[in-house]
Amino acid sequence: MTPISFKRHRFPPDVIRYAVWLYFRFTLSIRDVEELLAERGVEVSREAIRCWVIKFGPRIAANLRRRRSAPTGRWHLDEMVVRIGGKRMWLWRAVDDEGEVLDMLVQKRRNKAAALKLFRKLLRNQQVHPETIVTDKLASYRAAAKALGLSDRHKPGGMRANNRAENSHLPIRRRERKMLKFKSQGQAQRFLAVHAAVYNTFNTQPHLIRRPTLRLFRAAAHEAWAAATRAA
Repeated sequence: MTPISFKRHRFPPDVIRYAVWLYFRFTLSIRDVEELLAERGVEVSREAIRCWVIKFGPRIAANLRRRRSAPTGRWHLDEMVVRIGGKRMWLWRAVDDEGEVLDMLVQKRRNKAAALKLFRKLLRNQQVHPETIVTDKLASYRAAAKALGLSDRHKPGGMRANNRAENSHLPIRRRERKMLKFKSQGQAQRFLAVHAAVYNTFNTQPHLIRRPTLRLFRAAAHEAWAAATRAA
């Protein structure tokens, strides 16, 4: 866990941490975060919040990822259309069977090369090897799995078989609308990488657990956030 330096910033670390948490944890715009801070007596400009999000978001996300336990070996992959700078691009995403976001990749194509790039990134970065890889019937997945010797673990199916991945797109769609579309491929990739780390940490799935368990999960999530944002 790498402590984060907040030196040479006019506002205290607690304010910066809170602003970054609000932006990535909830479907809020920079303007929304500014208003919430103002209501608490903290007058800070939108530009300052934007700089905090860009500077500290990736560092906090990296610390959060180091604390996460290994995902399950049952992976679900899917791709969705995103409009970036007026152009149609593809967001390739992978989640495990518990809804943990494993990785994502913004690409210009929906072909074998794009699928291979996601497969290789997953195999390189995940702590476990896949037991099964569930996808839709897109031929690019089948070709990529064959090229990497994963055909025996690849389970192509219809939309219902891959509901876990389909449903995981919903938070991204909400953020995309709130942000009035992503501005560039790089900006989308950076934002989504941080968003995934924060989402995984606070995704307690309250509709599936009892209230006492929810309190424990929430406390653990906030403890992880405090550790990941600890000042140097």
